[in-house]
Amino acid sequence: MPELTKKLPINNPVELRFIGPSENQEKAVRYLKRMGFTDVSDSRPFREVFLEDCDEEELPGLALVGARCKEDITQKELSKLTGIPQGHISQMENGKRPIGKTIAKKLGKALDISYKVFL
Repeated sequence: MPELTKKLPINNPVELRFIGPSENQEKAVRYLKRMGFTDVSDSRPFREVFLEDCDEEELPGLALVGARCKEDITQKELSKLTGIPQGHISQMENGKRPIGKTIAKKLGKALDISYKVFL
């Protein structure tokens, strides 16, 4: 699956879009890659991918599980980092507890991800 799963190691990423002759597309992509750009033309937004298999209400919990796994930490370790009880993290991951803005910000900071994916 071509979706990006890791945060790009770029401080201020930008996305570029161009219109031009199709015969120069490969040349342009190769040149931009040498400059440090990543071709994401075949990637899809994570919400679009996840909504194929689940409901909108399940997304915050799935995002939490995914972000936690990406950082390779347990619920207990995340609990220590955020001050959120481990049981609450489990409930959020299973869709039994909502993730509000304040909690989302704590989770985002601990998991090095935008808090908005949890809302």
